[in-house]
Formats: sequence, C-alpha cells, structure tokens
Amino acid sequence: MASPYENLPARAFWLSTVGRTDAPGLAQLYSPKVELTRQTPLMTVGSCFARHIHQALTRDSWNVLQGEDMLSHMPEKLCHQYGYNLFSARYGNIYTARQFRQLVAHALDGETAPSPVWQRDGRYFDALRPTVEPEGVDHPDDVRHARLEHLRAVKEVLQGAESIILTLGLTECWLDVATGLALPTAPGHIAGDYDPAKVQFHNFTQSEVLADLRAARDLLRKADIKARFVLTVSPVPLVATASGHHVGPASTYSKSVLRAACGELQAEDADFDYFPAYEIVSTPIAGGPYFAPDGRQPSQQGIETAVACFALSHGGNVPCLKDQDRRPHMPRSPDPTDPQCEQILLEAYHK
Repeated sequence: MASPYENLPARAFWLSTVGRTDAPGLAQLYSPKVELTRQTPLMTVGSCFARHIHQALTRDSWNVLQGEDMLSHMPEKLCHQYGYNLFSARYGNIYTARQFRQLVAHALDGETAPSPVWQRDGRYFDALRPTVEPEGVDHPDDVRHARLEHLRAVKEVLQGAESIILTLGLTECWLDVATGLALPTAPGHIAGDYDPAKVQFHNFTQSEVLADLRAARDLLRKADIKARFVLTVSPVPLVATASGHHVGPASTYSKSVLRAACGELQAEDADFDYFPAYEIVSTPIAGGPYFAPDGRQPSQQGIETAVACFALSHGGNVPCLKDQDRRPHMPRSPDPTDPQCEQILLEAYHK
C-alpha cells in the first residue's frame, strides 16, 4: 500500500532532524524563497530580539544597512544607550506589525508624520521611541525635529534595502486614542502620564497582523521600493501582560498569532518569507531550547545557532558551531537592566 509519506526527505521526520546542530542539519531547517548573500543590502527592524540578529549579522560580515551610524563618533556602549546602531536606524523597538506599518507610512511621508510627545520631570520624549533619549530633550520642538531627521534616515534605508528582516515580538499594544497610533509602551512607564481616557489597550488578532504587514508592503510598492521580507518571531516571552490573563498563556497567544500570520504569508505571498529563529531558540529542533538562566533571554549559543542556520541556508559557510563559543566577535545577551528594552523594564512593577 502506497503512502504519501513514503518518499519524503529526512527533514520531514522528527527523529531524523531533532537535535541536529551539524551544518547539513542546520541548513535543512530553512529553505529560502530568495537567495541572499553577504553583499545583499539588508534592513533589520523589530523587537528586542531583532537587536541580536542585527549585531550578529553585522559582525558576521553581512551587508546590514545602518542609516544613523554613530560608532565613529562615540563608544559602542554609549551609542546603544542612545539607540544608535541597534537596528538599521534609530527607531527603537518595533514590537508589533502595526508599529512597523506606521513607521513605513511616516518615513515615506515624513513631513506630515505625527509626533506625540511625552513629558517627565520637565524633559520631553518621543512617544513613538521613548528610549532613544534616556534623559529626554529640552523642548517639544526638539523631539519633532529629531523625529523628522530620523524618518529621513529610515526612508533612505528602506530605499536601499533588498530584504527587510522584520522580527515580530508582541500582539499586545497601547493605542493613542487621539491619533490612533500604536505605542511601544504605555505612558507612565518611561515618560508621560497614564490616563485611560487617552490610551487604549489592544491585543491584535491574526487577521489584523496580516492586514498590517500587507499594508506595509503595499506602501513600499507604491513608493517603488521592491524590498522583500524575511519575517521572524521573537522567542522571548512577555515580561508582563495587561490582558487580564496569566502571563504564560498570554505569551503563548502572542507568539501563536504571530507565528501563524508568518506561516500564512510565507505560504501565500511571494513577498514574504519566514526564518525559524523562534523554533531554533525555543524548541529542541536544533539542540535547544536556548535560554539564559532567567528562562526568557536567548542564550549566546542560541543566537549563534540561528545565525549559523541563516548563513548555511543561503549557501554560506560558518565555523564549526562547537568553536563558536570562543569567537570574541559574537554578541552577548543583553543586560537585564538595559534601558533600551521597554519590556524588560516592566519587571520593575512586579510586587
């Protein structure tokens, strides 16, 4: 009796693939729709996990675009403290598909982009990227001027990119009632004052995520920008949830919605691909799970394994994985007190 499973490749079977970290095993985890090389101009954007991808690809000699490069002007640690050289531009963490959609819209029409401003102790902050100026600035006009400069840089990166590596991290979001804008965090957390009449909690559905990603692509095509997408899902669980549910199921909901949306786009839309960083870090498929002792942050080995898989799948070479722990140029997991990650800072509200 014939079976549809008879002639499937080894990668279709759990026992043939699970736990493999050799080069052939990693290479078969991902079959890219479009071949990339280390010379392909890449844009990185997304949640905190996207920073790992950005730093690892940059240090592994991929052509990662950098629209607001300050490394030649200040030490790396200070750059990162002020939001420079963490992603392809200084947008801070883009946790949701809605945030990315509005970033694209604002960058392509930067002169009219809204710029909500928060205040703290007489200092002013860009509500759409509140961590990039840790101490704030002197005047609201300074926020708006800096934002326009930033959006011009983002537009240049978008125009130069052939592939956008977008890491989706959350479905939970706070919306500004007056403008409808998606915020990276609620006011009152980093700056501003929480007023339930002015911000609204929203938990995006799969259909909303799909609509936002397709709308962002359509905006780019209308501007004659032909970059295609490599989507990833951050394996980092939620620090806290405002959904009213336990943080564990709430985190599973977010990751499931994002992963399902990515899978649908990968299957049905030529402009979108999916790279399985989420599975590499959070499941045993490539020798994991790979988490630091806190059970949240991906370990250095996990990040290295994911980047090795990406390189091998695109026909590149990487050093033997067992030797990578001794490679000094690979990124470290972030400091848990890192002010650049709004999600990590929510832990301070635990009582």
